[in-house]
Amino acid sequence: MDEIQPPSATKILVIRLSSIGDIVLTTPVVRALKAQLPNVELHFLTKKANEQVVAYNPYIDKVQLYDGQEKEILFNALKAEKYDVVIDLQKNHRSRQVVRQLKALHFSFSKVNFKKWMCVRLKLNFLPDVHIVSRYFEAVRDLGVYNDQKGLDYFLPEDCGFDEDDLPMVCEDGYVAVVVAGQHATKRIPASKIVEIGSILHKPIILLGGKDVAAVGEEIVDELGDRAYNGCGKFSLHQSCYIVKQADCVITGDTGLMHVAAAFHKPTAVIWGNTIPEFGMYPYMPGHRELFRNFEVCPLACRPCSKLGHKKCPHKHFKCMLNIPAVEVADWVNKF
Repeated sequence: MDEIQPPSATKILVIRLSSIGDIVLTTPVVRALKAQLPNVELHFLTKKANEQVVAYNPYIDKVQLYDGQEKEILFNALKAEKYDVVIDLQKNHRSRQVVRQLKALHFSFSKVNFKKWMCVRLKLNFLPDVHIVSRYFEAVRDLGVYNDQKGLDYFLPEDCGFDEDDLPMVCEDGYVAVVVAGQHATKRIPASKIVEIGSILHKPIILLGGKDVAAVGEEIVDELGDRAYNGCGKFSLHQSCYIVKQADCVITGDTGLMHVAAAFHKPTAVIWGNTIPEFGMYPYMPGHRELFRNFEVCPLACRPCSKLGHKKCPHKHFKCMLNIPAVEVADWVNKF
């Protein structure tokens, strides 16, 4: 298709409703749109729960909120903006509804859902060797927008309300941030594996997650003592991101904070459970492949068992996480 010439002054709406990590993965497209098209006014539509993820992004002129209000009110407000272009980086029934209502020039990308289904259900991997960020750029290719290869962005407010003096003194000389959280249980690193890894790390660990995993954090601290600090349920999203930014290294599952760590170019050990890197959502750090390593149990006949996750291992053994070699993870992290 020939390149489409946008108007000399263009108002663009980018749609990504959820979740934290997926929104962070849209930031290269957002930056490229703002930098490469003349006189662009860029709006971003997301759920109210995710507003803070984009609130401080200087490339976004206005955040529009999909916050559960009457859809007619939302649609009328968006129509009043008179967008020239809509870029759907969500591509589900909600975002398609918005696109249909606005009736503007619109673009989207390939979700390769059928190939993911084949990989999960039939264990046939025909997935393209392409990161999701590159697939997002498919949506803006016809506008002449290209990937600048600068990676992800995450912008923190000048004051995120975090006081480093609140951290234990043992962390003063550096620490490893360990993400306990995860939207699905089968993406979360088990407490026993964190204890196993933490016991052979050179630096203490700070555990990150919400109140829902605070008790898990306490279990880990009970085992590791002052080698671990339980931050689960104690910090806001921005505060957790600040802790990630200041960490020497990050250990995480397939989580939103994995992508935040990539935005800050932090060395990151990713422990994969029911999902696989081939889905295209591993840490995105162009030109810095040495800064992350994927740890996964391969081969394992039941992986991947879902493209999203489960409340518990459907096979009741959770070998994908429990069989990860703790020494290998700790040795890689200790290099940093």
